[in-house]
Amino acid sequence: MRPPYILTVRCPDVRGIVASTTTFLAEQDCSIVEAHQHQDGGMFFMRVAFETDGANDETISKLEERFRPIAARLAMEAHFHDRTVKPRVLLMVSKFGHCLFDLLNRWRAGQLPADIVGVVSNHDDMRSFVEWNGLPYHHFPVTKETKAEQERKIIDLVESANVDLVVLARYMQILSPTLCAVLSGRCINIHHSFLPSFKGAKPYHQAHARGVKVIGATAHYVTTDLDEGPIIEQDTRRVNHARGPEDLVVIGQEVECSVLGRAVQWHLDRRVMMNGTQTIVFE
Repeated sequence: MRPPYILTVRCPDVRGIVASTTTFLAEQDCSIVEAHQHQDGGMFFMRVAFETDGANDETISKLEERFRPIAARLAMEAHFHDRTVKPRVLLMVSKFGHCLFDLLNRWRAGQLPADIVGVVSNHDDMRSFVEWNGLPYHHFPVTKETKAEQERKIIDLVESANVDLVVLARYMQILSPTLCAVLSGRCINIHHSFLPSFKGAKPYHQAHARGVKVIGATAHYVTTDLDEGPIIEQDTRRVNHARGPEDLVVIGQEVECSVLGRAVQWHLDRRVMMNGTQTIVFE
């Protein structure tokens, strides 16, 4: 059984952070089950999973209040999380359904600790599959003339459904700076390439034209810079001269599913922390 609570910390790297944090948890009758830390560029990052006796609905709020003086003294960004409260996730897809199929299979199998609130698409192709899974399907077709209006609908949906994370499961539309700003830090994209190589459209065809021997996929947070967001996870597969562009597409789709699945899982489990243009991932 996973420990029910997580504390994440981000602050300037000074002495006493670990001692202050672990002493506090011990004084609150908390038992640390898992702990990770990392120092980088004068900053300190930590994730602690713990359990406690006598937990109730007010456990997190009480711990946050009692920890506040320590956080203030050490200039911490500190957040306590209750794993029993599942993050609310919105999926977005276009016509390629492999990543959507994989995520929903993981979700139905209990491998993704999330409440999926629905699926948004600019096409109607995935409606029957999504509704068969008992989820709302939001068809927002996008043209040059309707793009701003449809993005407004996405923002309204995110706000009304209290969405914590948006996953672009091969949603083949470039998000506007406005939408990127609204979703900053809570939108994961899967790019069908081993970034920073072969950005933009048809990366497998670009890779084939260059005669690459390795193809891959990259899960990253979405920013206003196309395919430049902080990378969460990557993976590769070896290929050779006998593989055509369509072969690379098929091989790559399997990689995309596994990479995106891990990235979403780690984000939901509070294992990913932003560090400028990079991420700290406590696997």
